[in-house]
Amino acid sequence: MRNSIAIRLAAMFAAAALVAFALLGGALHRVLSGELARHQQAQIDGRLEDMAYMLEHGRAVGLGERIRDKLDTLGAADPRTRSWLASDDPAFRYGEDLPLVEAAITAGRDSVELPVGTPPRLTRMRIRGGELAANGARPAVRYIAGVDAEPFGDTLRTFETAVVLLTLAGTALAAALGYWIARIGLGPVQRLSADAQRIGPDDRARRLQLPALPRELSDLGSSFNAALDRLDAAYRQLATFSDDVAHELRTPLANLIGQTQVALARERNADALREVLQSNLEELERLRAIVADMLFLARAEQGVRARDLVASSLAQEVGKTVEFLDLLLDEAGMSVQVEGDAVAPIETSLFRRALTNLLQNAIQHSRPGSRVVVRIGGDERSAAVSFSNPSAPIAPEQLPRLFDRFYRVDSSRRNSGENHGLGLSIVKAVAVMHNGTVFARSDNGITTVGFSVALKA
Repeated sequence: MRNSIAIRLAAMFAAAALVAFALLGGALHRVLSGELARHQQAQIDGRLEDMAYMLEHGRAVGLGERIRDKLDTLGAADPRTRSWLASDDPAFRYGEDLPLVEAAITAGRDSVELPVGTPPRLTRMRIRGGELAANGARPAVRYIAGVDAEPFGDTLRTFETAVVLLTLAGTALAAALGYWIARIGLGPVQRLSADAQRIGPDDRARRLQLPALPRELSDLGSSFNAALDRLDAAYRQLATFSDDVAHELRTPLANLIGQTQVALARERNADALREVLQSNLEELERLRAIVADMLFLARAEQGVRARDLVASSLAQEVGKTVEFLDLLLDEAGMSVQVEGDAVAPIETSLFRRALTNLLQNAIQHSRPGSRVVVRIGGDERSAAVSFSNPSAPIAPEQLPRLFDRFYRVDSSRRNSGENHGLGLSIVKAVAVMHNGTVFARSDNGITTVGFSVALKA
């Protein structure tokens, strides 16, 4: 059975109620127990005061007999309060079970169990006594008073039973009310779940209605909507990626099939077949490059980081890249100007790959005879390399997508034979592998594309 928030909240309410009732019941029990003990003590003290007064102020003639008669009268009026007198003079000895009571007082106990009623039953009596020295009217005497503790104990036990029952009933009621309140309080969550379940592949534009959510769930709803936006963007990117992959692979495959069919249509000499094979090899090389680049991007997206980092001069790496592509620059009549320098920890093979892609991109999208300006700079946390070249303006909304796979600003996909649209995606992957970022700007006919690498691995 799955955990239920409502049940868990109800259990928490019940636990809180149980603790509260237990603490309250314990406090009331303590107060009642103290009051009952005080009341017993007050009864005993009152009887002791009466006895002491009679013994102190009674007339000498027949004092013992008058005191016993008075105690009989008090006992009849309040049978739960009993009195005892102990003395060497038999006239001043009074009360049943006097030896037991006297022994308890002598031992320093404040209670004694005595048989009471018919048939007799043992009941606990709280006792207390005092002593008076002999005077002219009477001998030395010990007077004792006691009160039956059973009614007080019964009252306390009845209270304890009532507290336990009320605590259990209150806990059950708190659990029921807590469950009901939790169900009402979780209503927005259920509506949130229902709204989320209505979102599907055929209705990706649907979002949670944030104004209808309480403040506590508003952040959750916003985060969920943001996650849906990211998933929708990834879904669209995946659909576009599939279309682009099909397009990029279709052209070389069509070329291979067409050229092979033409070669097989009639007899060919060795030179003609060699020419066909050479053309097919070029298309196969292009397919291999596409697959290799896609595998590299997949590896980068799995979180692989650059290894074998070497602190290198970025200007020197740019110079090596310019030298490597010198033939392309000469054919286009273009030149490269390098400004600035920085030293950063890089994996040289990956870094050169990114520089090569950026320079090729600049050559391809610049007018013949243009100059490409390479700027190197940074701060205490990262170093950046950017390539700026004259080109057609790029809309601001298109700049972030330049690094998407197979994305081209020109929707007609011109020059598809010269590249397969993964160059800047690889630049982004290299930047991420070096804990860096990519950036692109287009201002006043100058397009700047670049990336950064972290100075600390």
